Amino acid sequence: MALNVLGTALQTCSLDPLTGFTRNGCCETGPQDRGSHTVCAQVTAEFLEFSRLRGNDLSTPRPEYGFAGLRAGDRWCLCAARWQEAAEAGVAPPVVLEATHERALEVASLAELKYHALLGA
Repeated sequence: MALNVLGTALQTCSLDPLTGFTRNGCCETGPQDRGSHTVCAQVTAEFLEFSRLRGNDLSTPRPEYGFAGLRAGDRWCLCAARWQEAAEAGVAPPVVLEATHERALEVASLAELKYHALLGA
């Protein structure tokens, strides 16, 4: 059973849009997930722009990959390093702690994730 950063069972991040490295709705990870898509975040317009400027456009639809594009308010499993980079730049999107995989702690501190926790998630 996968655990979240709080040490309890990993919860679903999003089924609409369907997220996760394996597209099962959870921020699970494994050896093939070199980007560590472990942070469940509710993306903001500021973060989407930040990510686009860093070369990862998450808002433009890519039908060839079955990707409709994200909008502010969508929940998505983000690469832990990109989330940490956004936090350092002051544009980190809010985090759903119960749906953030414990491996995110290899990149971001629990204190930092809690600081950015989505209230009432």
